[in-house]
Amino acid sequence: MDKQQAQEKIQALREVLNQYSYEYHVLDKPTVPDAEYDEKLQELRQLEEAFPELITADSPTQRVGDKPLEGFTKVEHSIPMLSLGNAFNEQDLHDFARRASQGTDTPPTYVCELKIDGLAVSLRYENGQFVQGSTRGDGTVGEDITSNLRTINSIPLSIKDKHTIEVRGEAYMPHQSFLKLNKAREENGEELFANPRNAAAGSLRQLDPKIAASRSLDVFLYGVGEWEGKQLASHSERLTYFKELGFKTNPEWKKCSTIEEVIDYINYWTEARPNLNYEIDGIVVKVDNIAQQEELGYTAKSPRWAIAYKFPAEEVMTTLRDIELSVGRTGVITPTAILDPVKVAGTTVQRASLHNEDLIREKDIRIGDPVVVKKAGDIIPEVVRVITEKRTGNEQPFSMPTECPACDSELVRLDGEVALRCMNPNCPAQLQEGLIHFVSRNAMNIDGLGEKVISQLFREKLIQTIADVYRLEREALLSLERMGEKSVDNLLRAIEASKENSLEKLLFGLGIRFIGAKAAKTLAMEFETMDQLANATYDALIAVDEIGEKMADAVVQYFAEEEVVTLLSELRELGVNMTYKGPKKAAIAEDAVFSGKTIVLTGKLEQFTRQEAKERIEALGGKVTGSVSKSTDIVVAGEAAGSKYEKAQQLNIPIWDEAQLKNILEAEEEKQ
Repeated sequence: MDKQQAQEKIQALREVLNQYSYEYHVLDKPTVPDAEYDEKLQELRQLEEAFPELITADSPTQRVGDKPLEGFTKVEHSIPMLSLGNAFNEQDLHDFARRASQGTDTPPTYVCELKIDGLAVSLRYENGQFVQGSTRGDGTVGEDITSNLRTINSIPLSIKDKHTIEVRGEAYMPHQSFLKLNKAREENGEELFANPRNAAAGSLRQLDPKIAASRSLDVFLYGVGEWEGKQLASHSERLTYFKELGFKTNPEWKKCSTIEEVIDYINYWTEARPNLNYEIDGIVVKVDNIAQQEELGYTAKSPRWAIAYKFPAEEVMTTLRDIELSVGRTGVITPTAILDPVKVAGTTVQRASLHNEDLIREKDIRIGDPVVVKKAGDIIPEVVRVITEKRTGNEQPFSMPTECPACDSELVRLDGEVALRCMNPNCPAQLQEGLIHFVSRNAMNIDGLGEKVISQLFREKLIQTIADVYRLEREALLSLERMGEKSVDNLLRAIEASKENSLEKLLFGLGIRFIGAKAAKTLAMEFETMDQLANATYDALIAVDEIGEKMADAVVQYFAEEEVVTLLSELRELGVNMTYKGPKKAAIAEDAVFSGKTIVLTGKLEQFTRQEAKERIEALGGKVTGSVSKSTDIVVAGEAAGSKYEKAQQLNIPIWDEAQLKNILEAEEEKQ
C-alpha cells in the first residue's frame, strides 16, 4: 500500500470510527458490536504506525497521551465562566420571572435543563479542531486539562464548524462508573471517593491522562464562551445546533412558556431524579431569547437571565456534642456545632455553623441534643432543628460568653446586629484571620503564605500586623519547621511582587467592612490613590455608583482610625503601591466615545487581550456583549472574523479594525 492509498484508507476508517463513537457515546444507540469497533481501531493503529506522518491530533487513536504531564498550566477565560444565582423555592422562581419580565420589552420564555453535579469545563475549537479544554477555576482563570478531556469519548476531537468557538458544559461520572471505581479502590485498600462529583473532579486533575481515560467520564454541553460560529436567536436553537455539530447535550431539556410550566418541570424532576444514571442537584432555568439575555445582562457574579433551582437538601439525624466559638477577622463571634460524624449528601459532616446566639435560642439548641442536619445549598452543613421528643433530660443549655474567647475583651452587640463582636483591634484571633484574608488570592495574592504558614508565623511572633508581612527576613523564615531555602526564596519573591499590585487589591486585602472585591475595584477606579480615598467625605463616597450608605460609612470610619493611619504609613514606607493601575474611568462619561454604546469584539486581536480590550472599553462607558444584534453600535473585527462580521454587514453596523479601536482608546484615555 502506497502513501496515497494509506491516507484514503486512514480517512475512511476515522470517519466510520467517529460515527460509531458518536452513536455509542452521544446518542446511546450503538449500531455495531464492540468487537467490530475494536477491529477497525486496531486496523487504523497499524496503518498509522506504518505511516506516522499521517497521524493527526483528531484521530481516534490519539485520545490518550503517551506521557504524564508535569503540571497544569493556567488558562485565562476570554469570557468569564460565571456562577449562577440560586433559587430554593417557588417564590424565588416567581421573583426571578418578575425581574426578567421587567428587564425586557416582551415577556420571556424559558429553557429548563437538569443541573448536572460535576465539574464545569470549557472546550475551545479552532478551524474545526479541539485545541484546548479547561476547568472553570475561579471563573476568570482555570487550568488546562486538554489531555484529560480528550479521553472523554463523547467530546468530538473535530467538528464541521471551522470558526473559533468555545462550548461549555459539565464533565461528570455516571453512577456505574462511580461504583466500579470505588469497588476497585476498596479492593486496593485506597480511600473511597465521597460522591461522583468528587470522583469526576479528581479524575480530570490527574497528571496522567491514562488514569482519566480509565475512569469512564462523560460530558453534557450547554453553553458558549467565545463564539464566532453560526449566529442563533435562542438558547434552544443553540442546543439543537450543538447536537448537529456532534456535541452531547442533555436530552431532558424543555422549553417553557411560563414560570408555572417551569415549576411543573422542577416538580417532576424532584421526584424522578433517582431514575437517572448521573447525579443532578437542581434545575437551571434560562431566558431562551439571546437578545433578551443580553438586554438583562449580568451582575458581578452571575447572569440576570438565568437561575439555578436547588433541590431541597437531604436531612439526617445526629447528636450535637459540643459548641465551639471562633473569632472572625471583623471580630464576629461564631458558634459552631460539634456533631457525631454523619454522612450528608455524600460527605461526612462533623461540624455545622450555628451562626449566632439568637438562632441557638430560637431553635432551643442544647449540648447533647439529637438534631437534624442538612447542607444548605448542598454545600454548607447547618443544624435544621432539634428533635425534642428524643431528649433524655441530660442535655445542657448553652449561653454565649460575655468575653472574647481569644483575648478576654468584653463582647458587644452593635445596634441592629444579631452577632456578638469583639471590638479589640489587637485581638490575636482577628489579627490572624485578617492576615489570612490579606494574603489570599483575590487580595494581595501572596503565593506560599497559606493559612498554615500564617498560623506558624503568628505563633512564632514573626508577624502580628499586615505590615509585618513586608518585614519578614530570610534567616528568620529558614529557622521555621518545613521552610527550606527554595520555599523561603519563592515566598520572599512573592511578597516583593505583591508590592506592585494595583490599589484595589490592597483595599480588598485590608478587610474594610462591607467592601468586597468589586466595591474595592469601584473605589480604586474612582479615587485612584489611597490618599484621595482616605480623605473622601461620606457625600463623595455615596455619590459613587454601587457604593451604598453602609459602605460609605464603613470607609469613613475605617480611615478615621489612628491604627489605620499608622498602618498605611508603614506600608507606604515599605514600598507597597497605593495607586490604581487599571483602566481609568472616563472623567465625563457623556463625552466618552463609547458612552451608552454596545460593542462586540470578534476575531483574533493582536494589540491586546480580549479581556483588556473589554475593560478599556467599559472604562470609557461602553458595554461589551458577545453577539451582534440590532442594538449593537460597533463591531471591532480582528483577524479571521467570522459570522459576527457578516451579520454586522447585513445590519449595516459600523465595523472597526483593531488599529481604529486602539487609536480611539488611546485618544480618549489621553483626555483624562
